[in-house]
Amino acid sequence: MSSLEGKRAFVSGSTQGIGRAIAERLAADGAQVWVNGREEGKVGAVAAELGVSGIAADVSTPEGVAAVVAELPEIDVLVNNLGIFAATPLLEIEDDAWQRFWDVNVMSAVRLSRAYAPGMRDRGWGRLLFLASDSAVVTPTEMVHYGVTKTALLAVSRGFAQTFAGTGVTANTVMAGPTHTEGVEDFVRSLVGDELPWDEAQRKFIAEHRPTSLIGRLIEPAEIASLVAYLASEESSATTGGALRVDGGYVNHILP
Repeated sequence: MSSLEGKRAFVSGSTQGIGRAIAERLAADGAQVWVNGREEGKVGAVAAELGVSGIAADVSTPEGVAAVVAELPEIDVLVNNLGIFAATPLLEIEDDAWQRFWDVNVMSAVRLSRAYAPGMRDRGWGRLLFLASDSAVVTPTEMVHYGVTKTALLAVSRGFAQTFAGTGVTANTVMAGPTHTEGVEDFVRSLVGDELPWDEAQRKFIAEHRPTSLIGRLIEPAEIASLVAYLASEESSATTGGALRVDGGYVNHILP
């Protein structure tokens, strides 16, 4: 287990799913953690359950990011986890949906990283982490706008890594594969139906819709959190500018 004793970590969009698992793991590894979401009640409840702190703010907006930075001026680890997805035929994706996905999935990460990276550089240590997806390199026909935002995060992460080269600040993208979250469970059911028990339903979904998976099941959020914990730690000091996959072998080629 990596040690994050004395490190301060902020995880955007972390009241459920992968973000919550990441917050829980970083706290278990010794970090002082802040969870985040838009609803104050939910943020407070999750923070209490995990024994961490919380900040309620919509970080898809400049005002929300400013509110977070005002309350939490310095951090050591930033996990840009916030993201949304929805299955929509390409020709039916309206301009406002494109903009919404861009603001939530990309600009939240850009603004938070831009706010916190200079302080990390000045202190000589920091970790910028971006949660992308297999959809960054395998564009999903059913949600192209989502895939586009995840591809963009690869470039954003690499750009921050290059800009802060040699400063002790690293930036990496974690490319998560099909993961068992509340939203994905609904998505799976929409494709394979409600009749099957969950274990059978997820395996049917993988077999029919993600057949290149080498583990034959959805990934659990804690499995994503394990890679994030490593990248947030001292042990990852030589890993930067990368796109690291925890996708169950779904992406059917060697490089990202």
